[in-house]
Amino acid sequence: MQEQQIISTENILLSAQGLHKSFGGLKAVNNAKIEVKKGSITGLIGPNGAGKTTLFNLLSNFIKSDKGEIIFDGQPINNLPSHKIANLGFVRTFQVARVLSRLSVLENMLLASQQQTGENFLNVWFQRKQIRKEELENRDKAMAILESVGLIKKVNDYAGGLSGGQRKLLEMGRALMTNPQLILLDEPAAGVNPTLIGEICEHILNWNKQGITFLIIEHNMDVIMSLSHHVWVLAEGTNLADGTPEQIQSNSQVLEAYLGE
Repeated sequence: MQEQQIISTENILLSAQGLHKSFGGLKAVNNAKIEVKKGSITGLIGPNGAGKTTLFNLLSNFIKSDKGEIIFDGQPINNLPSHKIANLGFVRTFQVARVLSRLSVLENMLLASQQQTGENFLNVWFQRKQIRKEELENRDKAMAILESVGLIKKVNDYAGGLSGGQRKLLEMGRALMTNPQLILLDEPAAGVNPTLIGEICEHILNWNKQGITFLIIEHNMDVIMSLSHHVWVLAEGTNLADGTPEQIQSNSQVLEAYLGE
């Protein structure tokens, strides 16, 4: 892995305060907060059941919070549907990569392109040249991304035939097709062989250097500590600690709650 690039900017791209979410009598997220600086790689860790994925779902509005405020790039997004949040440049992946198994790798990539002229029915008849131009541009972009993540030889294969690690690379590639500002990655290293984990980490570092901000859930401590500029820790749905990787690794509360020491 490369040495991480330290980001000094104080600009906050994503901020959430006072988030609450209960399922029945269970408080999955309880008065949680998180901040992600623009241009950073931020980690989110915690023991199983800490509420990490629920927090991801709240931030991206896949589920509604009971209380709290979420600001992305200066704009409240609590009441925006997920697809409109994605249009703002805020996208996420999932712990189990979601691909359209019966479509090719390239077709999966092309479906991620947003705000295409051809999405309007009337434009199909009156904007054919523009539609064709966009189709060619999107295909070139998709092929370039697939080349960069090592999936170019799989371009015409069914996505359902990819390995778990390759599916995660495809899902990340699809996220790049949306020209994101911020990508939420849910356990990018889970179920992936060690060689491919190294490749995924290299891609994350390179994309971050190109200006993409990341918020990452990950149980692999080597991965999260080597990638992150700042780490937030959840326990039982609430904030336990936050700080640099070095501070988190020496925090006695974190060691007790998360590492079992």
